[in-house]
Amino acid sequence: MEKDITVLVEKAKNKDTEAFAELYEMIYKDLYRMALYTLGNSHDAENAVSDAVVDAFLGIEKLMDPRAFRSWMFRILTAKCARQISENVKSRNLLGDLTVERVTETLISTNDELGQVLDRTIVEEAFLALNDEEKQIVTMTVYGQLDSGEIAECLNMNRNTVRSVYHRALAKMKKKLEAGGVSYGR
Repeated sequence: MEKDITVLVEKAKNKDTEAFAELYEMIYKDLYRMALYTLGNSHDAENAVSDAVVDAFLGIEKLMDPRAFRSWMFRILTAKCARQISENVKSRNLLGDLTVERVTETLISTNDELGQVLDRTIVEEAFLALNDEEKQIVTMTVYGQLDSGEIAECLNMNRNTVRSVYHRALAKMKKKLEAGGVSYGR
């Protein structure tokens, strides 16, 4: 598959739209999922992915290592999502609470409706306890399914720093979840 990506990227660099479409098809679900969970609504997510894809197509000749196509796309998408969040905050003066709801829905896996409501509240509180960097890394790991190297590339960080931040975020969430369980009678 790595060879296929390399060949497709080289073709796409020569403005072969079919090759670029094949590359996009390989990752579009992951791109959309990450944008959706980062931005909190499908309209903004679709716009961010579309903008990222257009920028990638127009700038693919700048991609030095064809094997890095996936992480390169996520780096572009991360920038688009950050811009969209900034625009949303400026225009509505709101942070995307839906992001928390989306994260919560994915992290909760129970059929008990009352338990879900309580768990949702606890997980939301745990997620909100994270700083922006921790939220972004948890989101990219859980929804973007990126590894620490890919996230490090996207965020211009050291791979070990990404791992540390991720583990610190999980520990923070665990502590908050354990405390939340007690406060909700669990």
